[in-house]
Amino acid sequence: MEIVISLYILIWLKLCEEKLKKSLHILQLEGYNSDKYIYWMQNNKERVHTRDDKIYVTLLLILSLSLILISPLPRTPVYPLIYAGISLFFAVKNSRLAEEAKKPLVFTKRAKRLFGIALFLVLFDLMLTLIVIRWLSKDILAYFAVWAGILTVIYYFSSFYMYGANIISKPIEERINKKYYVAASEKIKNMKIISVAITGSYGKTSTKFITETILKEKYKVLKTPESYNTPMGISKVINNDLTGDYDVFIAELGATKIGDIDEVAKLTNPKIGIITSIGPCHLETFKSIDNIMRTKYELIENLPDDGTAIFNYDNPHARKLADKTFKNKLVYGIDSFEDTDVFATDIHVDSLGLAFTLCIRSLGAIECRTRLLGRHNILNILGGAAIASVLGLTLEEIKRGISKLEPVEHRLQLIDPGTGVLVIDDAFNSNPDGAKAALDVLNSFKDRRKIIVTPGMVELGDLEETENFRFGELIASVCDVAILIGKKRTMPIYRGMKKHNFNEDNLYVVNSLNEATELIKNITKINDVILFENDLPDTYDEK
Repeated sequence: MEIVISLYILIWLKLCEEKLKKSLHILQLEGYNSDKYIYWMQNNKERVHTRDDKIYVTLLLILSLSLILISPLPRTPVYPLIYAGISLFFAVKNSRLAEEAKKPLVFTKRAKRLFGIALFLVLFDLMLTLIVIRWLSKDILAYFAVWAGILTVIYYFSSFYMYGANIISKPIEERINKKYYVAASEKIKNMKIISVAITGSYGKTSTKFITETILKEKYKVLKTPESYNTPMGISKVINNDLTGDYDVFIAELGATKIGDIDEVAKLTNPKIGIITSIGPCHLETFKSIDNIMRTKYELIENLPDDGTAIFNYDNPHARKLADKTFKNKLVYGIDSFEDTDVFATDIHVDSLGLAFTLCIRSLGAIECRTRLLGRHNILNILGGAAIASVLGLTLEEIKRGISKLEPVEHRLQLIDPGTGVLVIDDAFNSNPDGAKAALDVLNSFKDRRKIIVTPGMVELGDLEETENFRFGELIASVCDVAILIGKKRTMPIYRGMKKHNFNEDNLYVVNSLNEATELIKNITKINDVILFENDLPDTYDEK
């Protein structure tokens, strides 16, 4: 009897462990933000409590209630063996149905601490249940059905244990983060290095990669990798990788709320700061464009008196910030070149890249060519060129850097797999301007059938439905075939496409990227070009 009960408890713990891991994965994707985690749980109840969860819990609760009526139970291993068998069945089924995540759970030190606390809370409730039953009945084996029913309820709500673990660990994590933050801040302040900070609603990562490539023509440069743009991510790079061998440090500064840029700007101590754009990104948390503008401007406010502020003058919100800035500044753009310090003329865009004349008022003009796709990338290049001009590079050095630019992974990256079907990978993120730019690139392939695969845009707050409707209108004007991912999420896109009488025979709606990939295998032909526009994180998947 004792052996069978122990076996049941072990299998139950395994079920709880797997549920805790899934919860930890979502919490990690939400930046360990408790409010976002709870918001996700409220809006994804079918993923918090899956169909199998409900069947498992219902079966065992009905069984427990039935057995309670005949309690105390005879001392036989039959009943716990039934519980163990049912639990084992669902544990095996869950492991077989587990899907590979786009961005898998990473067991960082913080994640391990959270998982340990959450598992401790589950074990604490297990022990508390057994102690109380023992105190009340003096025989936990005879009242197995009672406490097994309680354990079933604990399993069902185990996602909330991860929320509790995050609350408990918050002061611990704050102390740890503060330690690394202070160490990084002191380190960079005491180094003879030029720090460049880049922020914006979009375009900042591409501008960072472009700036690094150009500056390498003269300097030894270290940049924050990929999308490392939080205090902890940047602190890690400074503490572990930044040495006196480097001349320039380039940091991308991200934000989801007011005050975020101020925190990372004080950390990086920039001499040059650039705002690439301001738009409706993370509007769910910022609530208004004015709040986004105020937050991005925190970078400029943290520049020293002899620092340089750089603005994308084509962006109306960034222009407003530039106009109110009295520090040394440079502005760049394409549409209003007569008012800018750095601009481009004679622009030629094709499926092979960009050709244009780079004009820097303090240096002159020079013809440039790059493999990057999209007119919007010229703005990113102009931002990098503006930074380079401040740091003393010549026109020839800037041109050489531009010629060496490679597409950033998942950002309008042209891929030729050799099958006769071209792929444009713009899956990293999507926003209204970026989506339009991606469709402009797709439209440049005049002699090919154009296919788009997209789940639409997110985190646009109250503008999300309107912007996705407009996105649908643009798709209808450019694409021959459309594959929408997520029926509920892409409904505004569908309505925008239908407004322009898009052929429904060429419109497909699927539930996941995996389904879209399988569909593509069946419908593509030689000479097609496919645009993957945005790939939502696992938190947005429709099951």
